[in-house]
Amino acid sequence: MHLSIERLAYGGDAIALAPDGRTVFVTGGCPGDLVEADIIEERPTFLRAQVQEVLQPSPYREVPPCPYFGSCGGCQWQHVAYGEQLRWKQQSIADALRRIGHIEMPVDPIVPSPEPYGYRNKIELVADAGASELTLGFSRARSKEVVPIEACMLLPHEHASLPKAITGALRFLARRAETPITRAVVRVARNGETAVDIWTAPGPFPRSLAAKTILDATGARTVTRVVVRGPSQARDVRGVEVLAGPGAWCERLGDDRYLVSAPSFFQVNTEAATRLRELVTDLAQQVMPTHVVDAYAGVGTFTIPIARITRVTAVESSRYALADLRRNLADARVDAAVAPGDVGHVLEDIRDADLVVVDPPRSGLAPQAIRAILDTGAAHVVYVSCDPSTLARDARTLVDAGLELASVRAVDLFPQTYHVESVAVFSR
Repeated sequence: MHLSIERLAYGGDAIALAPDGRTVFVTGGCPGDLVEADIIEERPTFLRAQVQEVLQPSPYREVPPCPYFGSCGGCQWQHVAYGEQLRWKQQSIADALRRIGHIEMPVDPIVPSPEPYGYRNKIELVADAGASELTLGFSRARSKEVVPIEACMLLPHEHASLPKAITGALRFLARRAETPITRAVVRVARNGETAVDIWTAPGPFPRSLAAKTILDATGARTVTRVVVRGPSQARDVRGVEVLAGPGAWCERLGDDRYLVSAPSFFQVNTEAATRLRELVTDLAQQVMPTHVVDAYAGVGTFTIPIARITRVTAVESSRYALADLRRNLADARVDAAVAPGDVGHVLEDIRDADLVVVDPPRSGLAPQAIRAILDTGAAHVVYVSCDPSTLARDARTLVDAGLELASVRAVDLFPQTYHVESVAVFSR
């Protein structure tokens, strides 16, 4: 089928129209392309297709620099000029708000990532359980198959080959370990400090040998073992063992230093996260609050700068993130009330907040959390989202409860992928 590619969609595919009017989701397309595509799935209302030949390239089409592009599922848009990626990311948020939330809202100009490549401070390599010897890589798109990689262009250039070094070290270690390695997480700070976290099930493990082997291969400052029970998606962390070094990775946002332990969440694009932090802090300052609740506070990304403005209660459920948060607050020499527990329960006791900042996981806010946020009586909610669909769903609920969606702005933390961060402001 010959197709004219019209736009990019959240999820990674490009969009075209079939001759019969059905929507076609096209892998490998770029807006403005004329392509020949093979239909790989047919449904009553849509088709899925794969580009086989570009008959007339779009002016926005670029040659992907990564040799794994098209096989590895980590990046979807390396063949699209970065400015065009930004345009469609911004549009994807407006589309989700309209389609899912039934809200017409223009999205403010997107904040680009300072670097389109080499921006990631963290990658997660998964082990191929079916390989004859340990193989690490990224999952193929829409598949559980693992694509082995030796380098990743999203890591800083001088550390791009860390996947090869770690694979070699862990392959040696796997021959001597009774407990299989399921995942390797690599973190690289702006100053070059590297941390390696090895994920395994509970069981015997050669700790000293693992520490020496990984340190020699990678030059990491710290090495930890994360013990996980159950499916990898569930990530039921049973414990963390420090094999070498301080046991925590350190990165800076602005002038603040953040210690991050192995299971704790931290934004993967340090430079863009700095801009995200500035945006949220500025929004908080504009409403002149006397009490801010930072829900899903994590290691204190927003807690620390807002605590310099006003009184803050930081809510977090992860015991690892809570320990990091307390250390980071002390290091920054700022005060905040730290409330351990689930947002839906902790906020039941708070009735004097002016502003609630929420940065939930990709799944968005649970109904109980939304009720608790509304019951605080806060005049403003700043919602940081990494998924336009769940943002749109929750926006509809908040608007129905009497809040107004005042503004939305996108921040690109994930160049070369369809993922996008956004900051939505709700006011009574």
